[in-house]
Amino acid sequence: MTEKQQESEKVQIVIPAEVAKIMSKWGGHSVRLAAARGALPMSGHNLVTVLFVFYHGENQELKGEALSTLETLPAQILLAALSQVELHPSLIDFIVKLRYQDSVVMQAALQHRMIGIKSLLFLAENSSGDVLDMLSHNDEVLRKTDALRTALINNIHADKVMKQRLGWVEPRADPEPKPDAKSQSESVPAEEDEADSFVDEELEEESLSKYQELQEMSAADKIKMALTGDKEWRTLLIRESNKQVNTAVLRNPRISDGEVLSIVKNRSSSDELIRIVLLNRDWVKLYDMKKALAIHPRTPLQTAMRYMTFLSEKDIREIAKSRDVGQAIVNNARRMLMTKKR
Repeated sequence: MTEKQQESEKVQIVIPAEVAKIMSKWGGHSVRLAAARGALPMSGHNLVTVLFVFYHGENQELKGEALSTLETLPAQILLAALSQVELHPSLIDFIVKLRYQDSVVMQAALQHRMIGIKSLLFLAENSSGDVLDMLSHNDEVLRKTDALRTALINNIHADKVMKQRLGWVEPRADPEPKPDAKSQSESVPAEEDEADSFVDEELEEESLSKYQELQEMSAADKIKMALTGDKEWRTLLIRESNKQVNTAVLRNPRISDGEVLSIVKNRSSSDELIRIVLLNRDWVKLYDMKKALAIHPRTPLQTAMRYMTFLSEKDIREIAKSRDVGQAIVNNARRMLMTKKR
């Protein structure tokens, strides 16, 4: 690559006055090092800008400290940066590349109007769990380029239901040649193998047909199916963006505690879904449900803190160290641990 090409690829970012002061020789290396460690008081936007500049600079010490800081920075600071309407796409990409497993931060990044195709493709190729689920359901983002759908379909963490919703069609296996009469008379396949093969094919076809049927259903039909359908229907319909449809799944009398727990563990589950779960005494009396609700971003703060009082010290320690939980919950976990030490 020539120097001219390298120059043309340099990112032009407006540096705020507060950041420019740190970038200058004011205060010397010790001040810049403190900034790279996130030890100076500044806004989330300015801190991310400082870390971005140091990470792309020539000083290896500052680069290493900036990388370490962004990897461990509390989610609330990054959310403050992502709340900036005109945040440069390169700063968003910087956050995405280093925190793509943080579902809370990635939810804000995916909603930002300045997020670039490069960042979206990176997430489509590398994300998993809640982040992958959020991206695959974001129709506004998916309309930007067909390459996103392709990357999501090729993602090793994408399940069959997700792939089918994105337009993937499972390739049919070539039929095996029929054996001649002689070989048929000499070998008889085991009945169990035949039965297993038949059941597998039947289930796959049923799954595909349900997904195809879902595309033709009206909202009223989806609600009816959400209220009465089996587990496979519930799995499909809980992903619907229509709140009347996905909340109806929770009113299905056949839904299991395990399914509800999976919904609560999904950090992209809506306020309404969490509200319905909180209103059900049978569900919230379960320990794992309390734990999942305590760390869910849609659970009201006071309710989350109340559920934390039921958790074991081991789980409280995990929350205190977590980067995927809101800062208020992390701070409360730390306070609880300090109180126990006294």
